[in-house]
This record gives sequence, structure tokens and C-alpha cells, in this order.
Amino acid sequence: MGTVNVMHVSADKETCAVSSVCVYRVPQVFDQDEDGAVEIIDANPPAELHDAVRSAARGCPTRSIHLR
Repeated sequence: MGTVNVMHVSADKETCAVSSVCVYRVPQVFDQDEDGAVEIIDANPPAELHDAVRSAARGCPTRSIHLR
């Protein structure tokens, strides 16, 4: 039986610095609200986006993106 590769993405809007790095790196997963704070539009992205999502999380200046 194969391994299931599931990622769950969440973000803390309270600590978001509105840098937009995540939105530019993975617009399929991240967006911004009317104030510019991060919004998750796909909390369980497909496996082919996992590396890009990890990169966006590492690039977040306030570490507001959380992965499980």
C-alpha cells in the first residue's frame, strides 16, 4: 500500500506582516484579504505544490504560516 502525502496549511493573520511572499510563491494556496493579511485558499494542497508551500512558509518573515 502506498504512502499518503497530506499537507495541512494554516496561517496566523494576527502576526502576518503583509509581505506577500507567500502569495507570489504559491497563488494556488495563498491569497490576501482586503487588509493584505494572508488567507489560505487551499488548506490541503496537492503533493506537487508541497515544495513550493514549504518554501513560502520558510520565507515568511514572521513565521505566520504553519504546516502539518
